[in-house]
Formats: sequence, C-alpha cells, structure tokens
Amino acid sequence: MIQNKILTLCLSICLFLPVTAQVPQPVKRLTQLPYMKGASFSLIVKDIQEGKTVYAYNPDLQVSPASVMKTVTTATALEILGGDYRFPTSLEYEGTIENGILKGNLYIKGSGDPSLGSSYLTQGSNSFMDKWIVAIQKAGIQKIEGAIISDESIFDTEGSSIKWLREDMGNYYAPGSYGISVFDNMYKLILKTGTGGTRPVIQGCEPEISIHFHNYLKTAVIPSDSAYIIGTPLANERYLHGVVPANRERYSLKGDIPDPALFLAHYLEKKLKQKGVEIESSSSCYRIEAEAGRWKEGNRTTIITTYSPTLRELASITNHVSHNLFADALIKTIGLQYKPGKNEVISSFERGIRITKAHWKKKGIDTFPLWMYDGSGLAPADKVSARFIGDLLVYMATKSLEADAFITSLPQPGLEGSVRNFLKGTKLQGKSRLKSGGITRVRSYAGYVTIEGRKYAIAVFSNNYSCSMGRMTGDLEKLLLELF
Repeated sequence: MIQNKILTLCLSICLFLPVTAQVPQPVKRLTQLPYMKGASFSLIVKDIQEGKTVYAYNPDLQVSPASVMKTVTTATALEILGGDYRFPTSLEYEGTIENGILKGNLYIKGSGDPSLGSSYLTQGSNSFMDKWIVAIQKAGIQKIEGAIISDESIFDTEGSSIKWLREDMGNYYAPGSYGISVFDNMYKLILKTGTGGTRPVIQGCEPEISIHFHNYLKTAVIPSDSAYIIGTPLANERYLHGVVPANRERYSLKGDIPDPALFLAHYLEKKLKQKGVEIESSSSCYRIEAEAGRWKEGNRTTIITTYSPTLRELASITNHVSHNLFADALIKTIGLQYKPGKNEVISSFERGIRITKAHWKKKGIDTFPLWMYDGSGLAPADKVSARFIGDLLVYMATKSLEADAFITSLPQPGLEGSVRNFLKGTKLQGKSRLKSGGITRVRSYAGYVTIEGRKYAIAVFSNNYSCSMGRMTGDLEKLLLELF
C-alpha cells in the first residue's frame, strides 16, 4: 500500500514536471540557437478554463513588448470607457450671426478622437468635412469676422512620448496624438526621382501642408525605399534621409502631420473660402492663442457634432493594423479619469498610465512588471512581463464585460491584419487570435489559441536577438506550432 502511494506520488510529480519545472524542448532548441546568445526570451501559456500555467519560461522577466503593449491599452480602454464609447468633435461659434455674418470665431472642439477622417474607416476620409460645410451653410454663415480656431485643449502638447527614438518621430507610423487629430495625422510627400545617385525632386504633399523640407535623399536602383522623414512635434521643419528608388515619375513617402489641430483649422478655412465664405483673420489653435495670452473661455453655440465609431470598432482597428495613433489617443483618454493633486503637474500620457496601473491592480493583477511610457509600445523603455500579459488575457477572457470586444479586436494569424502572413496555412490558422509586436531586435506575440475546444492565453517575447526580424518571426511561428 505504501509503495503504491509512493508510486502514485512519483507519477504525479512527473506529470507536473513539464508544466512547472522542465523547459519544453521547443523552447530549449530556440534559446540555444547561436543568434539567441545574450538575448532575452520569455514565455507563458495559460489554460483559460482552469487558470493554470501550462508552460512558462522566464515569465517574470521584464521585456520590451513593442506593439503587444496595445493589448494593455485596448483592454483598459474597453474596461473603463466601455465598448459603446464614441469620441465627439464639434463645430461651435461664439458671438452672433447677423445677416450672414458671424461676429466672432468659429471653433473646432476636439475630444481626442484619433479617427476623424481616418483611412481605416468605411466612410470616405473627407465625408466629415462635407457635412461640416453643409452645417455651416445651413447656419447661414457667409462671412466670419473672426477666425477658425481649433480647441485641442483636452490634452497637453506632448504629442509624442519623450521616450520615443529620433528615427521614429516624423515618420507616418509614429504620429503625435493631440486633442484634435485628422487623416491619421499623416500626409504623403510626392517625389519625382531621376537616375541613380541623384537627389529626388519634391513635387508636393497630399493633403497640402506647410512644411519646410531639408532634402538629403539619394536615389538608387532598388525596388523600395529605406528613407526616413525626421522631425519633432509641432515643428514645421522635416529632414529627409535615406535612399529611394530611381527613375520614378511619382514616388511617395509618408510622414506625420506636425500640428494636426492647426492644420485642420487651416484646412477648414481653405474649404470654406472655396465655397465663397469670407474669413477675416488667420486660422489658429488653442496652443498658439494660449501662449499669446489671447485665449478666453466663453459661451459657444454648437453647429454640428461628429461622432467617432464605437470604441469597440476603434480597438479592433488599433490591434488589427497596429495603429500607434489610436493606441496613444486611447491611453490619454483613459487619463481623463485622473484627478491631479493640488499643484500637481502631470502629462496626458502619465495620467493614462497611472489610471491603467491602478485599474489592473484593483483587479488583482500584479502591476510591478508594467512600465509604460505610451499606449502604443513605440518607446523602447516600455516593459512588461509574460506573466502580467498572461494574467490580463485570462481576466479579459473570463471576467471582463467586454470579453468578446477585446478578443475579436485581436487579428487572426494567417488571415488578417498585421499577422496575416503569420501561421498562414498551418493548423493554427483560424484557431488563434494574436497581437504582434516588433521594433529593433524585439519580436513578440500575445493573445489566444483554441485547440480541441480548449482556449489558452499565450504571451511570448524575444528581445536582443542577433538575427533578422524575419528569421525570429519564423522561429516563433515554429515554436507555437510545436507547443500546440
């Protein structure tokens, strides 16, 4: 009898060894590859139904998540704001309208909506502007004695996180997030390129925007570019570096709109003048007016309010296409819940980060490994642990009222979004939902895998490897296939 009990105990211990002690062979093989020397690797797989850890490797290691940080941002936004939340943007005026003349200013009141005029929405990017023009005409405004002023005061002027890299700022994928955003805060720079070794000629921007470009680009016989548009938030100067393909009649690079609030005021002014509306003063925005001491709060009358799609839809866009602007706008909107102390000076980013950490701590998740400096994951200083992400994923799947919205916000590998080529044609295609992340020497995935009716939460991070990102992506794909 005693021997049987000992045998049973030994068998139980052996059965649990792969889960709690032994490193799975696929992980061993990956971590022993030559280009993983000096790298950081972290993994956790949790059974959703039972909440048990199936596999773990360095689960408490603090690693750079890259865009996997968006899972934290979107989950928090859905939890706090709710899936039905919509951002409003209003046209308002002060003063009176007499005989077709607006005796006062016309304001664009922003609430932080990152999706106004976004190319990722089903409606045309200019549909909101057409409705605004019609509403202004219906209000009887034929002349504005004042100016068009954007009111972006809901957020501060720190559009980009101070922890972002110089090589990112100015490029289309790293736009600043402000109280007013438009057209994904992105423009296209149109170039005409000549023979190899020559400097391309700048043809213009779409939409038209006032930026001074310092052109240091060169052309070469290559299929695609390795070029950067470098610049700081709110500045109208940009520096062009790198190489673009030769002999192209039209070649475009994408950059970020430096000051979206001011740009939108000018854009609306231009559209109104095309319709015959006279405007006496030059367009402006809250930042400029406040710095000049001209800003005054007063009573305004609303002409029209434009609403964004639901947060449920915005979270899906954020995670499917890895939209950095959407994620950063969400973290700042979360931060509107924060109540600063007396004389406390705190940025819009930091307010959102504090609310985020407090929320998950309240839910019983250890937030010590969560170090956020934005909502998008662009900051290399961002850190998480696989265990934290695994616990968040389990919570969202089992306890959140927005479980369905969050899970479906993650794209299906092999089919859609930023992971449309990952796990393509494998047994996990259509059986998983994963958010990917990738910056220099960082590759990560987090989400859910469903096998034989059981759902698992997974988070895997590889940092500081010395191979290409493509090679690491292939290795992580192989790892997941072997684990499941």
